[in-house]
Amino acid sequence: MRTFLFLCATAVFGLQATLALVVLDPAKLSKTNLPDGWQLKVNSGSAGVSTAQDDGSSVLHFKSVKSSFSLERSVDVDLAKMPFLTWRWKVTQIPKGGDFRHFFTDDQAAQVLVAFDERHILSYIWDTTAPKGLRESASAPLLIRIEAIVCRSGMADENRWVNESHDLAADYLKAFGKAATRVKGLRLQINSQHTGSSAESYFAEVVFRSADQ
Repeated sequence: MRTFLFLCATAVFGLQATLALVVLDPAKLSKTNLPDGWQLKVNSGSAGVSTAQDDGSSVLHFKSVKSSFSLERSVDVDLAKMPFLTWRWKVTQIPKGGDFRHFFTDDQAAQVLVAFDERHILSYIWDTTAPKGLRESASAPLLIRIEAIVCRSGMADENRWVNESHDLAADYLKAFGKAATRVKGLRLQINSQHTGSSAESYFAEVVFRSADQ
């Protein structure tokens, strides 16, 4: 498994170098293979994942029809060095009636899940109904705790790329009441099986960073 580590030093005012770990690089996407280091996991139905072109750049395309699937990979990131996670995503169809607050409507057009030690997970979601900014515990398998954070809601940002930047260390502390040490895994997910509907989304760069941007 290869990862791509980039260091860029800023000379102005003697600022320290900014550290970045790129875990999804659109420039490396293949039309026929999954992104390097990522694995497909199908929870229900059939997976509709492919590489698409958008404004001259390669991106990941997710299409869910009454299905649930994800791309996931292992990572080992020290939050003391790189506490921020940034990514770009676009949603073109949301699951009708989706709302993570209820088990039978727990569908989202796009999710970014970050796994930590001690079976704790932060789930950044683009929900259909739940309001932007809401934070609540989400349904999870036994012995796993998931805190959902609604980044986007509904179709207010329909059909346009949205940049996200989140302080994982701060979000973890607020969710679980203690400091996190390392990130152990990452998942990009879509699902529409609970509502029996369809959803569509796109993902571009996903990067761990030492500073916000």
